[in-house]
This record gives sequence, structure tokens and C-alpha cells, in this order.
Amino acid sequence: MDTGRRLNHGGDRQANAALHRIVFTRLRHDPRTREYYERRTQEGKTRREIIRCLRRYAAREVFNLVRTVSSVPLL
Repeated sequence: MDTGRRLNHGGDRQANAALHRIVFTRLRHDPRTREYYERRTQEGKTRREIIRCLRRYAAREVFNLVRTVSSVPLL
């Protein structure tokens, strides 16, 4: 099993920090996220792998929100 990933930590640092805050806020307050975390832990995933999955999920959600808002015409 390959658990070592070569992540690019560059890019938009503010966006990465925002995604980090989203994930950890959800872990504290969202029961669905906590259930996901527990389920993946029992599957043998490491904390780092689970956080990576949650960040990708959050990034997809945020991207779709931004794309939807930007497609609305201005008055």
C-alpha cells in the first residue's frame, strides 16, 4: 500500500488555509464528517489520508459554489 504522496504545497496559500479551516471546523461540528472520519479510520486509513480526502471534497464543493455564483449575471 502506497501511503506516501508527493503533495504540492504551493499554489494559493490562502485557499489552502481556508480549506484546512473548513475541514477542521466540520470535524468539530458536523456529525456526518465525524462519521466519515470514524468509518475511514476503521478501514485503516491514516489521519493524514482522511484529511486529504476531506479537503478534496471541500474543494469540489467550494469550486461549484464559486462557479455557480460567478455564472449569475450582474444587474
